[in-house]
Amino acid sequence: MSSKLTFVLFVLLALAGCSAPEPEPEPVAVPEPEPPPRIEYALAIHGGAGVIDPSMPESTRTAYEESLERALHLGRSILDRGGPSLDAVERVIRLLEDDPLFNAGKGAVFNHLGENELDASIMNGANLACGAVAGVRTVKNPISAARGVMEQTRHVLLGGPGADEFAREIGLEAVAPEYFYTVRRWEQLQKLRDRPPGDERGTVGVVALDREGNLAAGTSTGGLTGKRYGRIGDSPIVGAGTYADNRTCAVSGTGTGEEFIRHGVARSVAAMMELGGLTLAEAARRVVHETLSPGDGGIVAVGADGSIAMEFNSRGMYRGAADSQGRFEVKIWD
Repeated sequence: MSSKLTFVLFVLLALAGCSAPEPEPEPVAVPEPEPPPRIEYALAIHGGAGVIDPSMPESTRTAYEESLERALHLGRSILDRGGPSLDAVERVIRLLEDDPLFNAGKGAVFNHLGENELDASIMNGANLACGAVAGVRTVKNPISAARGVMEQTRHVLLGGPGADEFAREIGLEAVAPEYFYTVRRWEQLQKLRDRPPGDERGTVGVVALDREGNLAAGTSTGGLTGKRYGRIGDSPIVGAGTYADNRTCAVSGTGTGEEFIRHGVARSVAAMMELGGLTLAEAARRVVHETLSPGDGGIVAVGADGSIAMEFNSRGMYRGAADSQGRFEVKIWD
């Protein structure tokens, strides 16, 4: 083989060895998972917490569940069509106040004198506006009087005869004190007089997030069976039994009012979220199970993101929740 041919073969082999490598296949783009759909509105309600006997007659349990479902349906319909959270809170509580099953409005318990004294509060999370009434005796729907205080006065809380008079002045329906009489609540008072005080308490409350991102909370109660005349619990105390702030959450409490006042329960949940970075679920659990004592009661809360918390440390809590993603549930014990 000539040297010239050898050289040519060498060059060809060298060029073949230096040929460009085949291009690597382009990486396949993996689409990022879509974020979960935003919760556009949410609602949670309660009808009181305490020693609720699981062996209650089936008919009684069904009655409570049906009442809670009606309340949820009403609130959801208001929010679904774009109504404000304040309207949902007020109208659902009015429905519960008109239901003698619950310790608010028509079903209010009696004090130790055999009279009814009702309390309520409401709060707007958009601007922290709030209003409350305490110790009213002739206002058919105290939650509406509380909203009237918030929107038509420069005050936050009105009490006693002055609150009753104010409600009449703004055109709210007034009733005779006898309207609040129910045989069931009267018998509870008579039984209480024959034994030490037990767990004769209850409240109704609603928290809501609307499509505009505004939160609201409201609470209404008849207080404690056999309470002293003039006693005021947490329900009309903003920060204790009721609180709402668009930055964090809306809260309504039920249980031993004095403990909710001492610990500022409703505001504490919001503060833990705002200052401590806790989620709504974390803050609700900490307040109910670490700040309060076993048996003190519970809360319902809705976060600015539409999350819902319903925590209690008593034997039961009448409660329900609904949101724009189809959640709709009513529970008592579990």
